[in-house]
Amino acid sequence: MTDRQRPVHPPGAVRRFFQRGSWPEASFVADVLRTETVGGVLLLLGAVIALGWANSPWSDSYLALGRYVPWSGGDVVHLDLSLGGWAGDGLLAIFFFVVGLELKREFVVGDLRDPRRAVVPVLAALGGMALPALIYVAVIAATGSGAYAGWAIPMATDIAFALAVLAVIGSHLPHGLRAFLLTLAVVDDLIAILVIALFYTDHLSPAPLLGALATIGVFGVLVQRRWTRWWILLPLGVLSWILMHASGVHATVAGVLLGFTVPVLTRPGERRRLAEHFEHRWRPVSAGAAVPIFAFFAAGVALRDADPGGLIREPIVLGVAAGLIVGKTLGIFGATYLLSRFTRAELDEGIGWSDLFGVALLAGIGFTVSLLIGELAFGSEGEEHVLVKAAVLAGSLISAVLASLVLTLRNAKHRRLHEAESRDEDADGVPDVYQRPEPDGRHPGEAD
Repeated sequence: MTDRQRPVHPPGAVRRFFQRGSWPEASFVADVLRTETVGGVLLLLGAVIALGWANSPWSDSYLALGRYVPWSGGDVVHLDLSLGGWAGDGLLAIFFFVVGLELKREFVVGDLRDPRRAVVPVLAALGGMALPALIYVAVIAATGSGAYAGWAIPMATDIAFALAVLAVIGSHLPHGLRAFLLTLAVVDDLIAILVIALFYTDHLSPAPLLGALATIGVFGVLVQRRWTRWWILLPLGVLSWILMHASGVHATVAGVLLGFTVPVLTRPGERRRLAEHFEHRWRPVSAGAAVPIFAFFAAGVALRDADPGGLIREPIVLGVAAGLIVGKTLGIFGATYLLSRFTRAELDEGIGWSDLFGVALLAGIGFTVSLLIGELAFGSEGEEHVLVKAAVLAGSLISAVLASLVLTLRNAKHRRLHEAESRDEDADGVPDVYQRPEPDGRHPGEAD
């Protein structure tokens, strides 16, 4: 049975949120989360090293490393970047290329293809991005600081960081909630990309932008025709990045657009989707190198001489931290709860509202994209830049601790669900739960 050949489920069947998907979908999600978990651990390691170095007696060398300009001859196309700049503009383009592949897959064959399944993560993501921004703006307005440029900082969720926390606390989160978290993060990334492109572009040069779009178009034609030789595609990708950077639009947008061009559906005779092939190649580079290196250069904030009480009273710190901790949690949980009340839907068997609350807290871990937007909003130097770093780190850490407490309390229940979802008594490689119909007559993974 294919994804597009689902049987119609019986009239009067109860609509359920966070159901497990089909076995191929579950396997794909598990592979993605495994890679992201490893990447999240490396991200945490990079951040810890940066914080330790920035607060050590050798902090000046850390700052000097981030400001070092390895090549000063690129001013014509604005490539005279520091190492920190290359990490943010260059390496993160790889991260956003993988995001583009994820988005394309979700829209073509994933949960976002079916509006009935997409509505939950989409509305949850919208709630989890709108409320943090509103809380930040409310704090800035109430204090009169005028730092409105940072309104988008608490909107983003760092899926790698979140999954690293899950790995540390040993949670056996049910597949339905893991898939929900991943899809929510994909929608979150899409909205963050649009925000960066629309609201954080200072100047726009039409000629380089048209050149970038034309180069991306050529890349798209080649991959659609299955021309996948690296010595053709890689130079085109680099050229599109250079032109996008010169246009004034943040260069990482080029990575997303390149990912969008890669075909997801297979042709007759193909055993593997081309998008999955690219993702298999580039996700380890993104999770294992690009994001951790960016975290190393972005997370180092000197706090040795800082007054904790004074930091907490700073409007930027208060707005960002409250947006991540309170805004993300209430936005995601509230949107999902209201949707269930209006549609009279129920949570899937074994999943409680406390589980969703823990996942919503986990989504308050905003790191990579939050730090990137912070740099776009306030620059990479100065007091505001330091405040943004401190706020993102504090908000993410508190969210992680609270999520760990909530999910740990449910871990015994999660472990039993995980064992049931993993049992394979006939040893055919597919867990039994994916091979038998549900009590209401649905087949496993059937959309509502």
